[in-house]
Amino acid sequence: MNKSISGLVVFIFIVMITACSQKNADYTFSGEISGLKEGTKLELVPAATHNEEEPVASAIVSNGKFEFSGKLEEPRLYYLQVADQLGVLKIMLENSEISLKAKAVFQESNNRTFVDFSDVQVSGSNANDLYMEKLAFKSKFGALHEKYYKDHDAILVAVRNAKSKAIADSLRNTDDYKAFAQAEKDFFTSLEKTSNEAILANKDSWWGPLVMLESMSYFTDEQIPLYEQFSETAKNSYYGQLVKKELYPERVVGKQAPEFTLADREGKTFNSLELMEGKKYILIDFWASWCGPCRREIPNLKHMYELYASKGLQIISISKDEDRAAWLKALDKEKMAWPNLLNKNDIDDLYFVKMIPAIFLVDASTGKVMDDKLRGEGLDQKLKELFQ
Repeated sequence: MNKSISGLVVFIFIVMITACSQKNADYTFSGEISGLKEGTKLELVPAATHNEEEPVASAIVSNGKFEFSGKLEEPRLYYLQVADQLGVLKIMLENSEISLKAKAVFQESNNRTFVDFSDVQVSGSNANDLYMEKLAFKSKFGALHEKYYKDHDAILVAVRNAKSKAIADSLRNTDDYKAFAQAEKDFFTSLEKTSNEAILANKDSWWGPLVMLESMSYFTDEQIPLYEQFSETAKNSYYGQLVKKELYPERVVGKQAPEFTLADREGKTFNSLELMEGKKYILIDFWASWCGPCRREIPNLKHMYELYASKGLQIISISKDEDRAAWLKALDKEKMAWPNLLNKNDIDDLYFVKMIPAIFLVDASTGKVMDDKLRGEGLDQKLKELFQ
């Protein structure tokens, strides 16, 4: 055989072997985290999904070390966490040998333990290095956010501790508070601009959707034009599909309102179909005690109830609170006169609730959902039309 041909055959063989080994490459993720006890269980949880995810892998700390292994179709972002504890460490994994060194400190807050990870050093993951580079602006804005709040701490404390709404309103009219409001407006304007630039700088790959997921806590229709600038490759990626699902979610509008049976604070159960009997329209309101916009919507719901309850309006509030005590405290303060139930068995998932407040308008005569995007003045106007 000609030597040049022989050499070519060997070269092709080596390339094929290398390609195969890369395609089937596994990852190993190992390391040491000081501060963890022997036998501590660590978990990997998918990150940047905008959903509560279950762990996909676990490892036990032995002799001060841990190791995960597996295979990935493409780099993925994960939370590394101590089982049953709050506090996470983010890391991008890829099919390579990745090592980690970090420090863990356990702290107590509100009768719960959480883990603070610090002095984090990651090697062996180019994707993790790129992630830190592409999302570096978040740290910058985190510091700016902390600074302008600190600069205006005195007026914010005064407003928070005001003994009446009138006093709070008068404080909000001061130059100090107006300066805070302007600083906050400037902050979010700058953050939006910088985030959008970072997203579009990566619009041709899965990095774009990932940066989008990491830059924003939730999406609204305002982000659709941003998503539509992604390449088809980006849209079809794992993170691209997550963004699409959130921007174009499944909806129950036009469909039968899913039936549910839930309990109130006294343990009395209510069935949704029974609550619709004899009514014309139903508002199903998903909320939580910790949700500021939800609490601000309650006075409007009370007003609607006063106007239309006698004409056939029923309101059903379903709380997503996991802290029962916080829910009961909110109920005592808000004093809502309609059935107030606690979410169980993922009833919110049946309605495809992604963010709260989420209010569903149901035609009681058909049991079908008419709308799921009505709030404030829009809700007021719609009910006015229906009950005229």
